[in-house]
Amino acid sequence: MSTENRKIRLVMDLRNGGVTDTRVLAAIERVPRETFVEEAFLDQAYANQALPINCGQTISQPLVVGLMTQALELTDRHKVLEVGTGSGYQTAILSKLVRRVYTVERHRDLMPEAEKRFKALNLHNVTTMVGDGYKGWPGQAPFDRILVTAAARLVPPDLVAQLSDEGGIMVLPVGDASGLHQEVIRVRKEGTQFHSERMFPVRFVPLVQGIPEDKK
Repeated sequence: MSTENRKIRLVMDLRNGGVTDTRVLAAIERVPRETFVEEAFLDQAYANQALPINCGQTISQPLVVGLMTQALELTDRHKVLEVGTGSGYQTAILSKLVRRVYTVERHRDLMPEAEKRFKALNLHNVTTMVGDGYKGWPGQAPFDRILVTAAARLVPPDLVAQLSDEGGIMVLPVGDASGLHQEVIRVRKEGTQFHSERMFPVRFVPLVQGIPEDKK
């Protein structure tokens, strides 16, 4: 099966799985997932499954990417913080949908590869930083939307503080580090008040505080 046919089949699978936002589906169709997967898994680039990348991380299942992106209720005016750049796949999809993406990754080894991919795809509205995702990016706050791509035990208060008071939305997986009891939560903020809603079960790598020490 050709890459184009695999891509069409994936988009159909996502639509059947509940991704109904046409802008999100179009963004997923426009981003070449094969650019973001490891060479050993190229034949599975358009399979609807998570795949391993370096540093013990993963490139998320396309259905989960689609559902979480859709849950953000994005417009092309939004300024978005992504916590957990990873391969850069989710970042690239966000970049097609919003004004600007700020993305933070704690694994220093992952960021250069992601940046190369952004450059190759001419994504000029992405700004990167190696840092502690729990702390977000205070210097660029507030953000209209925040997407976290690793599972926190609890909703990080620093991230809530960096969310816009005027209808800000954060989408993140919350649960235990084992991945057996995690679900995506959507947090909506109005002024000093915020409320959260449970959305669907997932399995993500844990959100870890701090930055790993450089290898000697």
